[in-house]
Amino acid sequence: MVTLTKEVNIAGIKLGGNNLPLIIAGPCVIENEDVTLHTAQKLKDICSSAGLSFVFKCSYDKANRTSIKSFRGPGIEKGLRILSDIKSRLNIPVISDVHSIAEVKTASEVLDVLQIPAFLCRQTDLISAAAKTGKPVNIKKGQFLAPWDVKNIIEKFTAEGNHNLFITERGASFGYNNLVVDFRAFPIMRSFGYPVIFDVTHSLQLPGGQGASSGGQREFAEPLARAAVAVGVDGLFFEVHPEPEKALCDGPNMIKLDSFLNLLKTIKTLHGIVKEA
Repeated sequence: MVTLTKEVNIAGIKLGGNNLPLIIAGPCVIENEDVTLHTAQKLKDICSSAGLSFVFKCSYDKANRTSIKSFRGPGIEKGLRILSDIKSRLNIPVISDVHSIAEVKTASEVLDVLQIPAFLCRQTDLISAAAKTGKPVNIKKGQFLAPWDVKNIIEKFTAEGNHNLFITERGASFGYNNLVVDFRAFPIMRSFGYPVIFDVTHSLQLPGGQGASSGGQREFAEPLARAAVAVGVDGLFFEVHPEPEKALCDGPNMIKLDSFLNLLKTIKTLHGIVKEA
């Protein structure tokens, strides 16, 4: 039997508890308004067809790219304007990364969920600032942390009186330019009582694997997603793009938009089997 976690409310969507897995999906970074809006609309329709709740993700700034020449996005001002437009036009919640205390207040005025990237997951002041907004916050577990280390992150966050928190697993460093997913991590992290998301596509990244950019292995997205649902997670995180081979960031590990519905149908079926087991 899979342990239940507390419920977190995201703009009326319930994450955790006894609910179906939440889908957080979107392109890696805001490339332009047209691609971002098109992808958000398609993902909303796909998740609706699969019967799964959806939060749209897209970064206004990717501050930890491999190379100084890598595309980072439009920046906070233009990026939040695009996300605000998508949020109001499509009536969907939105999530994006915050990288510094200075960004938190401005971002919280638009975003339904603030996300703290994996490399910043131990930054106490950033965690505290995000918690003080009262908003739901997704903290990605660093590739350098053990699953039980998440307890310290949770305590930092909840010390501010905010319990609208969930944790995302995105693999652990395994030698050079590779990540591996330890599926023991999911029940360990969920034992602390907060919802746990599995970041499927970032776990397939090969950090710096192409020299000046990261590689990836999107062909393993479905087996890893299936395994995570079988172990028990509260949601799944995917980077999805209409044409991953042309994406300006994380193309090698992103899922093609037109193949996403079948994957979600599989996930929902498996979740039902696990729930009844």
